[in-house]
Amino acid sequence: MAYTQETQQALFALSQQYLRREISSDLRTQYLDLQRLIIFHEHRYYALNEPLISDFEYDNLYKMLEAIEKEHPDWITPNSPTQRVGSDLTEDFAQVEHLTPMLSLDNSYDAADLAGFDERIKNYLGLPADLEIEYCVEPKFDGGTIALVYENDQLVRAATRGNGAIGDDITPNIRTLRSVPLWAEFSKYGIAKAELRGEAIIRKDVFVKMNEQRSTDGLQLFANPRNAATGGLRTKDPSETAARRIEAFIYQVGYAVDAAGNSVLSNFKTHDSLIELLGELGFKIPRHGSGNQTGERKVCPNIAEVAVFCNDWQNRREQYAYEIDGMVVKANQLDLQQRAGSTAHHPRWAIAFKFKAKQATTKLLNVEFQVGKVGSITPVAKLDPVALAGVTVSSVSLHNEDFIRNKDLRLGDTVLVERAGDVIPYIVKPMEELRDGSEQEIAFPTNCPVCQSKLVRAEDEAAWRCENPDCEAQLLQRMIHHVSKNAMDIDGFGESQIDRFYRLGWLHSIADIYRLDYEAIAQLEGFGEKSAGNLRKAIEKARQNPLHRLLHSLSIHHLGIKAGKLLAAEIQNLWELKDWDEERFHQIKDIGPVLTHNVIRFFQNEKNVALLKDMESLGVNFQQTEDDRPKAVSADAPLAGKTILFTGTLTKMGRKEAQAKAEAAGAKNISAVSGNLDYLVVGEDAGSKLKKAQALGTVTILTEDAFLELVNG
Repeated sequence: MAYTQETQQALFALSQQYLRREISSDLRTQYLDLQRLIIFHEHRYYALNEPLISDFEYDNLYKMLEAIEKEHPDWITPNSPTQRVGSDLTEDFAQVEHLTPMLSLDNSYDAADLAGFDERIKNYLGLPADLEIEYCVEPKFDGGTIALVYENDQLVRAATRGNGAIGDDITPNIRTLRSVPLWAEFSKYGIAKAELRGEAIIRKDVFVKMNEQRSTDGLQLFANPRNAATGGLRTKDPSETAARRIEAFIYQVGYAVDAAGNSVLSNFKTHDSLIELLGELGFKIPRHGSGNQTGERKVCPNIAEVAVFCNDWQNRREQYAYEIDGMVVKANQLDLQQRAGSTAHHPRWAIAFKFKAKQATTKLLNVEFQVGKVGSITPVAKLDPVALAGVTVSSVSLHNEDFIRNKDLRLGDTVLVERAGDVIPYIVKPMEELRDGSEQEIAFPTNCPVCQSKLVRAEDEAAWRCENPDCEAQLLQRMIHHVSKNAMDIDGFGESQIDRFYRLGWLHSIADIYRLDYEAIAQLEGFGEKSAGNLRKAIEKARQNPLHRLLHSLSIHHLGIKAGKLLAAEIQNLWELKDWDEERFHQIKDIGPVLTHNVIRFFQNEKNVALLKDMESLGVNFQQTEDDRPKAVSADAPLAGKTILFTGTLTKMGRKEAQAKAEAAGAKNISAVSGNLDYLVVGEDAGSKLKKAQALGTVTILTEDAFLELVNG
């Protein structure tokens, strides 16, 4: 199936019209349109691994089609997308028929959807409304679906999902996957022939290293682990499949017969027991939790507990070693599954709980250029608002000019946006196939967008910078940074207040923060005497801050928290730095030439010196405090001279608190598992770091409780 660029543009535009409900055609035309659109998007998703719309948007189109077919069942044809599943068939492989159809799953997005699913099962089977159905819940892995056939205990065939009835034969490639047994003792359980369903997937850390190597080799990067896995399944060279370190989770027995051809699935009572059997036979399966470890798979006594488990996994999906885009909910009792049966599209006894979308397509409408506290110019994309992972995204940082050029971003582009770690959105790529020629190149400014000073770019930097220290935008950003939590930590004093006071003419420099008129502040709308008094207390407290906080608050380029602590530990008074030469800076480990140059340059500027004198006269502390002095660690401290690393989710303290406890006990926190690591502290859902440490055999592995016992004595 081939679509021209013009056809893809037209179908994408039509999809947007339907999703916005901007439809003027008659119902019959809508029906035919929706069929075309769904077939197109299935092709983009299953065959090309390049979806243009989110799963949620696809589901909306699908539901529109279903609604029309419910109203006009006589219109339904065998070619309707509702009468089959999506297809990933290609012309590159021989095609084989599955032993039983591999159907799609109906989707849910919240607790109400799950409750509706539970109700539908009961209504269909005539069960009491108050009956509690037991469900087995497991991750919905975001990879490539596969079907494995075992006959007389031997792996004889492996195939892609295809169109649900027929898949591509990829047996040689699957045989390279070390997590797929070439032999499994099914005969021990009276099974002569079986078809298993699973998902081929690449671990996140493996994917990162793979792309790093591809970057080094000058190869095109993979968009995500799913694309890398599905592409690896379809390579003509099995050694390439093996090189991608693909794994396979098995999550369903779709077919199992004895030597006479009789089904033996009825010998098992639950789906959960079947999965356990697969684990015993050597397959990689979603595991139950143990102790205080939350498992990937859980048997829930009712739909309410299912909702809790699904939402819990949605909140910690980023901590998991594999990409998952939801959870799969299955009626656990196999006899209930048998009674419920399936529609032409999906089983009635199972549903997918879809997590909030991490990727979506939208329009790049404009680019604004923002000035940072040290003059760095950051381009910010203004997007047609789009929902991502539970929030609406309308602005995305484009980082610098090189980022724009390397991705070939243009105004008017349809772009793929992802919310990384469910926190920071970024643009993955433009959808070049949707360009119609109206897109425009993004022109990077040559002058500061605020003060119009000429921009400069150092040879070793990616950013263009405004070097005018009196630039209004820089001044605002420096003041905002000064009061921030990691700097002077002035509670209740944030960006909006700084901006407001600046517009009122009360702030012209950082020093003015320490001479505010609190009586005037109390008269402002939204403040009052109590709020003004609280702000005064916070600022008075900040005057006594340790020296390292003050250093970090001055917006000296490259002087962060760590460097501030290193410098503060070496001086009794801030003014000492004014007389230091390069040699003196270089005596301090981890203080490099770039930072040295920036600090020297800062103290050479008369305006900066005048600012510091003003701040000192206003009572801001310039003396080394106890908090600035390095903590002496006794030789008999419990972790003296040891290295330590934390992994997984800690339940009794935050990661930073744990690291601070480790340092107080004499340990050095490091970031990776290696032969230099002494202790690995393991929280919930520990992943690859734990496995690597276990493989090394030289690392002492501690639970959170054991760590606390060790450092507390």
